[in-house]
Amino acid sequence: MDQRIINLFDEYTHVPLTRKEFMDRLIKLAGGTALALTALSVLEPGYAAAATIAPGADDLEAEEVAWIGDGSPVRGYLVHPKGRQKRGAVVVIHENRGLTPHIKDVTRRVAQAGYLALGVDALSVVGGTPADEDKGRELIGQLDPVKNLNNYLKALEYLRARPDCNGRTGAVGFCWGGGLANQLAVHDPKLNAAVAYYGQQPKPEDVPSIKAALMLHYGGLDQRINAGIPAYEAALKAAGTKYELYVYEGMNHAFNNDTSPARYNAEAAKLAWDRTLRLFKEKVG
Repeated sequence: MDQRIINLFDEYTHVPLTRKEFMDRLIKLAGGTALALTALSVLEPGYAAAATIAPGADDLEAEEVAWIGDGSPVRGYLVHPKGRQKRGAVVVIHENRGLTPHIKDVTRRVAQAGYLALGVDALSVVGGTPADEDKGRELIGQLDPVKNLNNYLKALEYLRARPDCNGRTGAVGFCWGGGLANQLAVHDPKLNAAVAYYGQQPKPEDVPSIKAALMLHYGGLDQRINAGIPAYEAALKAAGTKYELYVYEGMNHAFNNDTSPARYNAEAAKLAWDRTLRLFKEKVG
């Protein structure tokens, strides 16, 4: 697919453009309405076809849980292997659409690797993640950033207080969630590991507060996010922070999202995921 179309879609999902502005520009780039709709079919997510672990998988237990966040209850999707034993816990942080079926699937992947996995629904404070992705992005933009961060910090506290948690915690986030994974590392000195997939970097002056081991995944074509890499890496080196940084050349933003065929890359996603689980095994589980 024409990289200009992928870049336009990234602009639409992150600036964002209105749906009309996006479609008008897409039609021009694609060369007509029919071709634009074809391109859209491989850009927008197809959740049902991409689920890798069934919601009712025999080896997992899943439940809806809640905890008190910053002034209101917060809900999440908790999954773990069957059998009660103490495990490391991982918060899974969604993209800017909410706790979608894809992120629930990722939560199950973390659980199947042996962890207490909690997919937080950041939009539960405004009624929950909607089916309409445009509405989800709109609601994400309306969240109070401080309260939202506190809601995730409270999620980590909730996990550590569970009798089936071994006391060690990690976080993994994607896009919007990648930026938040970085923020959890800044604001929670007890966090053992944080993995950020193509996430916005914290301010350099905040980096010395990070105690967690970091793993940072970036797509080589993701100019918008990658612009922040040099300052972040310089701050990490200056602070002596333990980190691993990987740039997957030729890959787009959201290369891990297997519900978006135009941007997903199976080889890069597997490599990044294997590295992610290796870090969690070392630091969390």
